[in-house]
Amino acid sequence: MHGASEMDPGPRIIVALDFPAEAPAVALVGRLDPGRCRLKVGKELFTRLGPCFVERLAALGFQVFLDLKFHDIPHTVAAACAAAADLGVWMMNLHASGGRRMLEAARERLAQRANPPLLIAVTVLTSLDASDLAEIGCPGAPAQRVLSLARLTRDAGLDGVVCSPREAAMVRRELGSDCVLVTPGVRPASTAVGDQKRVMTPREAVQAGADYLVVGRPITAASDPLQALAAIERELVSQ
Repeated sequence: MHGASEMDPGPRIIVALDFPAEAPAVALVGRLDPGRCRLKVGKELFTRLGPCFVERLAALGFQVFLDLKFHDIPHTVAAACAAAADLGVWMMNLHASGGRRMLEAARERLAQRANPPLLIAVTVLTSLDASDLAEIGCPGAPAQRVLSLARLTRDAGLDGVVCSPREAAMVRRELGSDCVLVTPGVRPASTAVGDQKRVMTPREAVQAGADYLVVGRPITAASDPLQALAAIERELVSQ
């Protein structure tokens, strides 16, 4: 595992391309600079446009976070991670709740590559609160489950975790500097919270220990996406 803030001088903002079709995604990408942001491709866009779209983004110079949250038997997940690495992605993720054998199988498969992508695990989705977790048989505060799954991820040898910015400081204290922390649920103070329940501003998230900030609608739905990106950049510089 290696800490992103120490080893990676690249941009900390990951723009989530959560679009329902190719045209708006391509239009936004055409206005963005690979030197100022990375891109996240999730389930909807990947399902519509397929692996070729990820390869197109990489060919344009963007580092791509493939956000498919693999969760299956160990052999299947390891094979899926190898396939994702072949697309030239910078980072990919799994569900930590898939268990130790699944996490280790994925890590071992990627370790066979000369320059493997970062492999991180999702702890608890930012849309879930305590009542949601109780309904699926996981009683207790989200923070307790986040910490348990973060420890499992560390012990399995992955590069880091996805967690809510609200848990970032706790996870950073537990895992130390040698861990990549990726936080969705980041909302500039002037924007709506949306459907994520555990949120922070970009400055707060970085101060809590986040390495990378996944930002979607505050940039993609803005009347001027570049201006919105620049505002977050200024907020991070001025922290």
